[in-house]
Amino acid sequence: MNEDRTKGQAKDVIGSAKETIGKATGDKETERSGQADQAEGKIQKGVGKVKDALSDNKHDR
Repeated sequence: MNEDRTKGQAKDVIGSAKETIGKATGDKETERSGQADQAEGKIQKGVGKVKDALSDNKHDR
């Protein structure tokens, strides 16, 4: 599995926790930061999936 997928998953999980804490405490900045981290994590996971797919295709040749 590509390193980007692992790092992206970690950012997504941390972002989710930050968003939950922000909502619970009424801290909109933390909530938005968590949402941004989640979005970044999802993008990074997607990049990792593409890299894995390209790597798999390269090995199939």
